[in-house]
Amino acid sequence: MNVQLNEIWNRTLELLKGEMTEISFNTWILTIEPISIDSNTITLGVPADFNKGILEARYSYLIKNALRQISHRDYNIYFAIPSQTPVKPVAQEYTEDSNMSFLNPKYTFDTFVIGNGNRFAHAASLAVAEAPAKAYNPLFLYGGVGLGKTHLMHAIGHFVLSQNPALKVLYVSSEKFTNELINAIRDDKNEEFRYKYRNIDVLLIDDIQFIGGKERTEEEFFHTFNALYEANKQIIISSDKPPKEIPTLEDRLRSRFEWGLIADIAPPDLETRIAILRKKAQLENLDVPDDVMVFIADKVASNIRELEGALNRVIAYSTLTENIINVDMAVEALKDMLNNSKAIIINSKTIQEAVARYFHLKTDDLKSKRRSRDVSFPRQIAMYLCRDMTDMSLPKIGDEFGGRDHTTVIHACEKINNDLNNSTELKRTVEEIKKNITGG
Repeated sequence: MNVQLNEIWNRTLELLKGEMTEISFNTWILTIEPISIDSNTITLGVPADFNKGILEARYSYLIKNALRQISHRDYNIYFAIPSQTPVKPVAQEYTEDSNMSFLNPKYTFDTFVIGNGNRFAHAASLAVAEAPAKAYNPLFLYGGVGLGKTHLMHAIGHFVLSQNPALKVLYVSSEKFTNELINAIRDDKNEEFRYKYRNIDVLLIDDIQFIGGKERTEEEFFHTFNALYEANKQIIISSDKPPKEIPTLEDRLRSRFEWGLIADIAPPDLETRIAILRKKAQLENLDVPDDVMVFIADKVASNIRELEGALNRVIAYSTLTENIINVDMAVEALKDMLNNSKAIIINSKTIQEAVARYFHLKTDDLKSKRRSRDVSFPRQIAMYLCRDMTDMSLPKIGDEFGGRDHTTVIHACEKINNDLNNSTELKRTVEEIKKNITGG
């Protein structure tokens, strides 16, 4: 497989996935296999005439636009039906191409919407981008799914390269790092692997929590981290939790992640959610009434990914049904999503109520100053669940439990987390409370 085509197509898939409904992406785009590329044309294999017709009529513009964003070139697209056996799926090859940064062109500082929940993380990211390895090293970003961590990481990479194109910047997920390490061990290419990851100026590694418990991966990343840090190279890491709360992570890695600056990203407030939708509409030249964007922002409060997905769904519904976009139409388009979101609302209140009910207490007991074990232990479980099941910050959790200090919350979370590893009974208790909360 042509390595250039492989890389272009994989990045195009990432872009298309964010611009289409899941069912359309899975049904039509994932059936495509890239075949060849020349100076003007990319040939894409499809399984049948029916697929070819649908893709040419409905999706060729989207695909060409995505390819243009990735490659900065206007390729012609030719859909072909292979006459022989189906083309094999694109394999993830181990390559040592230091010029490929794997950055999404849509994720820049210009397209990032700043709000109260991400202001500090944005400022820290910009400071690092302006002065790699001089401001904060490493920079550790954490927050829930779909809140903008990956966007900021890509934005750092783009900014660094815009200031100095000669620098080697690499964005990689921890899963890809692990898979490449496995392939390198299998193919006896350990030295090539190490050269790739230790011969760069800026390393951006996403979702680091997934290396926890993978001993060989942790060992390799530990030495990679040390090599880059000692060479005064910038390291940016993201996770869904702060270093102290990543279970099974080695202490030596945990301590290194805390050497620099740790910045959290909280869910966006209503004003920020509206601003995000307006920005998306502006960037993509979408004609969406303001009251519709306010409606969507009010109803979808979980994360940015679902927020933008809801807007995409409304636009797709309007296009397919040939209806004008208004609030009534948005209600119809999002009825399944809104029904699901109403079914389960997880916040400190629902968690406190579930824990109090399980232990036959009142919610006021959990917020009280009482320190007897029959109250303090359920309180610690409730704090742990708030940290595990919501995107609340430590100080905010403390406030919800009678104004306790964030260090008390840290202690509670660490204690329950440690006890879960040693107590089957506690595991059952926590799982049962979780089921009561989620309705599972």
